[in-house]
Amino acid sequence: MSGIRENIDRKLHDMTYSLKSWRERYIPEVTFLFIVAFVIGLVSGFAAYLMKSIIDFISRYALSGFKVTESNYTFLILPLTGIFLAALYMRYISHDDLEHGTARIRDAIKTRQARMKPRLMYDSIVGSSITLGLGGSAGSEGPIAYTGAAIGSNIGQAFRVSPQYLLIMVGCGAGAGIAGIFKAPVGGMLFTLEVLGLGMTTVSVMALLLSCLTAAITSLILDGGRLDINYAHPLPFDMSMMPYVLLLGLFCGLYSLYYSEVMKKFDRFFKNMNNPWLKNLVAGVSVSVLVFLLPPLFGEGYTTISSVLNGNLHSVVDGSLFFYKVDSSPWGVVAFVGAVLLAKCFATSATNSGGGVGGEFAPTLFAGCMAGLFFALVMNTALDLRLDTGDFAFFGMAGIMAGAIHAPMTAIFLTLELTGNYSLILPVAIVSGVSYGISRMVSPQSFFTSRYSVSQFALDDTVNPPSSGEAPDDKS
Repeated sequence: MSGIRENIDRKLHDMTYSLKSWRERYIPEVTFLFIVAFVIGLVSGFAAYLMKSIIDFISRYALSGFKVTESNYTFLILPLTGIFLAALYMRYISHDDLEHGTARIRDAIKTRQARMKPRLMYDSIVGSSITLGLGGSAGSEGPIAYTGAAIGSNIGQAFRVSPQYLLIMVGCGAGAGIAGIFKAPVGGMLFTLEVLGLGMTTVSVMALLLSCLTAAITSLILDGGRLDINYAHPLPFDMSMMPYVLLLGLFCGLYSLYYSEVMKKFDRFFKNMNNPWLKNLVAGVSVSVLVFLLPPLFGEGYTTISSVLNGNLHSVVDGSLFFYKVDSSPWGVVAFVGAVLLAKCFATSATNSGGGVGGEFAPTLFAGCMAGLFFALVMNTALDLRLDTGDFAFFGMAGIMAGAIHAPMTAIFLTLELTGNYSLILPVAIVSGVSYGISRMVSPQSFFTSRYSVSQFALDDTVNPPSSGEAPDDKS
C-alpha cells in the first residue's frame, strides 16, 4: 500500500512540475494570476450555489411537517441531530476541525500559511449543510469562505505558484465564496480586505475583484437571478426620521458589545470542555431548546428576514409555543422579538463552538434585523410613532454587523447587495458608522479577530511556508 501511495505522489509531483514549467514558459505570472482568479471565481460560485441548494433541500425536508399555529416538537431533535452528525463527520471522516472558518482564514493570511489540504474543498460543504439544514443557528459564509480559500490554495499549489501569489489565491477564494453565497461581489471583496486582512496592492485587488465578480455572477445565474432576501422599498427615505436613525445606531452599538461578549464567553466555555461528546450534547440540547421556544432561530433565518423587511411581522411568532398569547398583543410581539434578539448569540455560539459547522458574521445580519425591528416596535408602541419596521430592520442588519465584526464598509455594501436595494445607503451608512464607532471605542477587538492560534488550523503542514515577505505589487 505504501508503494502505491509513493508512486501516486511521485506522479502528482511530476505532473505539477510539468504544469509549472509550461506555465512559466508561455504565460506571464501576473496574467496567469488573473486567469486563475477567474477560474477560482467560477468554481467557488458553483460551490456556493451547491452548498445553498443542499442546505435548502435538507431544510425543506426537515420542515415538511411545520405547523404555524402550534408547537413543533421536532425542533427538540433536529438541531441536536445536526450538531452530532457534523461532529461525527469531523471526528471520524474529515479528521479536521472545521469550526470558525473565517477566523482560521484570517490567521492563515496573517501568518502567510497558504497551503491547505485538498479535502477542505468539500469538507465544510458537507459539515455546514448538515448543521444548518437541520436547524443549527449559524451562517453559511464561514464554511464557504473556507471552501473557497481551499480551492484557491489547491489550484495555486497544482501550478506551483510563488508563495506570495498563493496567498493572493487563498484570499481570492475566500472572497469569491462570500460573493457567491451572498451574490455580493463588492461585499465579498471588502470582506477579504477589511475582515481577513489581505494585503492591498494593484495586483491583489484586481485579482480579488475578478474572482468575486465571477463567483457572484455564476451563483446568480445558477440560481435563476434570485436574491436570497426580497425587499421591495418603493418610497424614498423620510429625512425627518434621521434622529431615530442615530438612536438606532446607538442601540446597535450597545447590542454589538453584548453580542460580542456573549460569543467570547461561550466560546471559552465550550473550548474548556474536555469531553467532546459532552460538549456536543450540551450544545445540541441548548440550540434545540432555544429553537423550540423561539423558532426564528432555526437555520440561517433568511425567510424570517424577508418576511420582516416586507412588513409581515407576525411571521416571527409562527410555530411558537407562545403563538396565541403573543400574536394578539403588541407588547407580546415586542417581548418575543426581544427574546429572539437576546438568544441569537447564545444559539450561534453553541452551534459553532459545540460541534457544528457554521459561520459567525452572517448571523449578525439576522440579529441586526431583530434589533432594528425591536427598536421600531418599542418606539411605535411606547411613543405612538410610525417608524417603518421594515426600514429599521434593514438598517439594523448593517448596524449590528458593523459593530460586532468591526467592518463597517463590508456591512454597508453586503447589506445593500444582499437585497439589491441601494436607495437607502445614507441611513444604512449612518447606522453602521455610529454602531462601529461605539463598539470600537469600548472594545478595540471584535469577537473573532484573535480567537485561534496557528497550531489549530487544518492547514497542509507538509511544507513550511515562508515567514516573511510581502504580497507582490503591480510591478511583479
